[in-house]
Amino acid sequence: MSTDISQDAAPGPSPAGTTRTAIAARFERLPPSRWHVTVRLIVGVVTFFEAFDQLLIAYALPELRDEWHLSTGDATAVLTVGSVGMLVGALLSGRLADRYGRVKVIAYCIAVSGLVSLALTACTSLTPFLALRFVQGLAIGGEVPVAAAFISEITRSFKRGRFVLLYELVFPAGLTVGALVAAWVVPAAGWRTMFVVAAVPGLLAFLVQRRVPESPRWLADRGRLAEAEAVMAGIEAKVAAATGRPLPAPGAASTPEKETATDAERTATGLRGLFTGRYRRRTLVVGAIWFTGYFVNYGVTSWLPSIYKDEYGLGLSDALLYSTVTSVAGLLGCLIVALTVDVLGRRKIFAICLGASAALLLTLAALGAGSPVQVLIWTSLSAVGFFGSNICLYLYTPELYPTRMRALGCSVGGAVNRLGVILGPILVGVVYAANDSVVAVFVMLAAVAVLGAVVAGTLAEETANRPLEEISP
Repeated sequence: MSTDISQDAAPGPSPAGTTRTAIAARFERLPPSRWHVTVRLIVGVVTFFEAFDQLLIAYALPELRDEWHLSTGDATAVLTVGSVGMLVGALLSGRLADRYGRVKVIAYCIAVSGLVSLALTACTSLTPFLALRFVQGLAIGGEVPVAAAFISEITRSFKRGRFVLLYELVFPAGLTVGALVAAWVVPAAGWRTMFVVAAVPGLLAFLVQRRVPESPRWLADRGRLAEAEAVMAGIEAKVAAATGRPLPAPGAASTPEKETATDAERTATGLRGLFTGRYRRRTLVVGAIWFTGYFVNYGVTSWLPSIYKDEYGLGLSDALLYSTVTSVAGLLGCLIVALTVDVLGRRKIFAICLGASAALLLTLAALGAGSPVQVLIWTSLSAVGFFGSNICLYLYTPELYPTRMRALGCSVGGAVNRLGVILGPILVGVVYAANDSVVAVFVMLAAVAVLGAVVAGTLAEETANRPLEEISP
């Protein structure tokens, strides 16, 4: 017997109650339960290991440079080729997830990522390594935004920020654990061992396919009402069993935005739809926050191990350890944001986090970045801000778009984030080489963070505690 809850027999409203707005109302009345935690945990473990895979390259790079005698240009290519793949994968996965379903795309992406991790261990030269990292980037870039869209679609509006971001914590947690494990394993057993470890979670693809139901919101939006009813009834039965009491009756779905929506907005779909009516401003604003936040994040974290090693003469183990402290500080920032985002709101979180990061990086530059300890302290404090802002984007972006183009909207955000991830390390390398000093690097990163803070603080739309169908017609 299948363990997919969409197959569970369960009482529930008739198919007549399976319109898009009715599905939304039925989700709104679901109390938090063990079912929510289970699904969040399964998808979260997948995202955790995708983050784990993503960070490994920064910790493998110092050893790869020595083993393959890489030039600065080669090293930059190693750092960025996976991000180029993630950019392409993000754009492709959004279209695929909006057409074929969220769960299928998530499962296929994690399977491909695991297989490629295993293949990377056999590489003995740069060219095949770069090709495989690009393919792995396709998978990682595809999974993360689709998973964000899926988690948002199974969550009610009340305290949605806390629920979603406690799930999204698995991504920076994966980065942090990857940093901790790599800091120990790479010096002791070599970079290949790390990629063997990263290949094991590919087996999770089978668990996702068997235990995670497709999004009822997506099924209803695609006109597959009988399937949407079966899945929704199964979810309701699971939640009722977990809470031990009957579910309250669904209320009427609140959709006041539809009253002022234009015909073009109500029918907007595809890439053009992201730039139609109210969605144009949302796409441009959230794109700017994605770009600036990840430009700063990866401009700092991708180069820190090499900066500690080359600029301050630290050994490999110490360089990796210092870099890990910054990642741990970033995880703390993510937790703070998860616990406060429903109170402060999304717009204030972005403005405060990016603005504080800019101030801290400028302080480091003003102090001259004269020692590795100084760099450690101020970049770690700054990481609390830019990690916190970036995790909030995985909550905010799915809220801005209707179901019919939600995964695509998340994927476009993920693609713009990849532009920041690509350009951040490249420009840090250029500025670092041109000035032979890290001070100019931190000034540049602070300026980009200021830009993101200003855009968010003045132009971002607040979405806290509003139903998805109310926000987007």
